[in-house]
Amino acid sequence: MAANPGFPLVLDVRGWPVLVIGGDEEASEKSQRLLESGARVTVISPTLNEPLRLLAASGKVIHRGRHFRETDLEHAILILNTIRGDRDFAHMLLAKAREKRVLLWSVDYPEASSVTMPAVVAAGHVRVAISTSGVAPALSGFMKEDLEQILDAEFIEFVEWLGQLREQAKANEPDAEKRRALLREALDGFRFLGKVRYPKVWAERRSQVATNAQPDAKQQ
Repeated sequence: MAANPGFPLVLDVRGWPVLVIGGDEEASEKSQRLLESGARVTVISPTLNEPLRLLAASGKVIHRGRHFRETDLEHAILILNTIRGDRDFAHMLLAKAREKRVLLWSVDYPEASSVTMPAVVAAGHVRVAISTSGVAPALSGFMKEDLEQILDAEFIEFVEWLGQLREQAKANEPDAEKRRALLREALDGFRFLGKVRYPKVWAERRSQVATNAQPDAKQQ
């Protein structure tokens, strides 16, 4: 199947019911992110890891201590399936989700998902989503780690200052064009610069391809 870049957007889940299927580290990480986004989270799994047990005990998530049932799809707008190694279940879930018109993400099975989950870099108010359209998900993780180093505490402070400047401009300058000019001036000189350093195996492959592409000296 050809890679599909999809249509990037941000889903506002505040107050909406979301299902998380699974009880391991992946499920707890996704549940925590959903809670931070304001979703009403229900976790479906016979067992839970310790972070999820604490969330359930505190009432922050609803726990259904059993396997998935089709009736679980009722009222949910999004399902996050964190169960690995069960392709048949992922595809069955996709068919049910399409029937109920519910969005679905299944870990490790992009072909059995209606949405993708990009790697997200969080730096204060800024969110940078990284996706390889399912072609090389491990690369997204490497890029995320490096971007987290670049978007440091000073960057977070800078964005906060820009937000304050924007609010001040909205309060004191009625002309929209002048406000935009003021904010553009504040950003004058800002650049997001970087250089990709490729692994040795890639450099060797590029060299081999270049060598193979050269005509045989005897034929010249």
